[in-house]
Amino acid sequence: MRPKVTLHMMSSIDGRINKVGWPLSADCEGAHEALHRDLRSDAWLVGRVTMAEFALGEVRRMPADRTYPRQTWKAAAAGMAPYAVYLDRSGCLHLNRERVNGDALIAVLTTYVSDDYIAELRRDGISYIFAGDAEIDLDRALHILRTEFGVETILLEGGGVINGAFLERDLIDEVSLLILPIADGKPGMPTTFDHNVVGARPLDLISVTTLEGGLLHLRYQVLPTNQNLDGGAVVATAS
Repeated sequence: MRPKVTLHMMSSIDGRINKVGWPLSADCEGAHEALHRDLRSDAWLVGRVTMAEFALGEVRRMPADRTYPRQTWKAAAAGMAPYAVYLDRSGCLHLNRERVNGDALIAVLTTYVSDDYIAELRRDGISYIFAGDAEIDLDRALHILRTEFGVETILLEGGGVINGAFLERDLIDEVSLLILPIADGKPGMPTTFDHNVVGARPLDLISVTTLEGGLLHLRYQVLPTNQNLDGGAVVATAS
């Protein structure tokens, strides 16, 4: 079994997620973080670009003095959940830290990454797993997180390309969406889901909560792709 995955995002009313230029109040950011805590997951997962926001200092590369086996390595200081998990197919992210917001880091890699990068992760105390050769196998990554780190619940928090990849693989169980009272409207901006091959997915509303400042918290269950919104199965008809 894989962990339960809940997508947890904050967006404008038109689905944009890039907050640059938004008139955000402290209440908006605070509400998102409060919901993150309330959802009580064993791990939160983001892509490389999103995790790069937490990098510290200058890049400090680490030349490897050996060839490392491409197998899971758990840092001594990793401890127990919650974990901060990020996907980095090529080994490009240099964080210079072992924790983010108090949560131990886990890098999801491919066997393509260099020994130098693995040495850097070990130096920084960042646990890592391998989930594919050239591309990350999301199903495999979730399986390893469950079986080797005991992760049973994950908050998926972007960006849009990562969210779309999970949606394509039917790996999202619930959606937790904080809608801000902001209309963005800029074309070409990242959205909650950005993926070329994802078809529409039906959702079942769990709850709607109005928060201070005009914010809305929406929760949905993601339905099987062959199910209509009224609960019935989709039936193909000939034209």
